[in-house]
Amino acid sequence: MTYSITLYEADVSPEERRQAEARFRGALEEALGDEQLVAPVYAAYLRIVGTYGEAPAPDTLTDAEQAIFDQWRAAETAGVAAAFGPNRYMGDAMYEIRIEG
Repeated sequence: MTYSITLYEADVSPEERRQAEARFRGALEEALGDEQLVAPVYAAYLRIVGTYGEAPAPDTLTDAEQAIFDQWRAAETAGVAAAFGPNRYMGDAMYEIRIEG
């Protein structure tokens, strides 16, 4: 299982966008511990959000679900900060992560 990242930023060159995508990817992989963990952790996170919503009550998740939820959110925040800068908020970030294969 692999993944791709596409950033949407109107005011940068294609090279700057590629560099930001690489920073996002690197931050995700570093936060999760390995490149091979990004797609499965993200897929698990999507299943959790699909079942419980974007802000599930902590007591509704199993310990494993809570760990995955928290781990992905921390990795995603690190990716956004690496790609867009530390003062950029998640709601402002324009990106797409796609699981492939």
